[in-house]
Amino acid sequence: MVTLTGIGVVSLLLIGYCSAQEDYEEVGAECVDLNSRQPDGTYAVVDEDHCDDDRHYYGSRGAYGWYYGGVRSGTHIRQGTTVRPSDVHITSRKGTVIQRGGFGGRGGSGGGS
Repeated sequence: MVTLTGIGVVSLLLIGYCSAQEDYEEVGAECVDLNSRQPDGTYAVVDEDHCDDDRHYYGSRGAYGWYYGGVRSGTHIRQGTTVRPSDVHITSRKGTVIQRGGFGGRGGSGGGS
């Protein structure tokens, strides 16, 4: 009887732990031209092919990086950050998974906002 109770308790704890690990925030990301920052803090949104999921790209046409969160208005985005948040699930507008949230999610760094 004690063995069955112990197994039941361990099973419930394991299920609870796994469920808690899948509880993460969803954050959207847009690829932006980092050199396009306007006085009001907005950035120009560019095609996500310019961005890499692990670092900023500095090429002959400019510097590009992910902008997390934020509010998009036309071709510009504001009220977000260029610093990658941790422990969240990040996807681009096209549905590309940039970072998986919860247990085992990758952290990263980016430029200042």
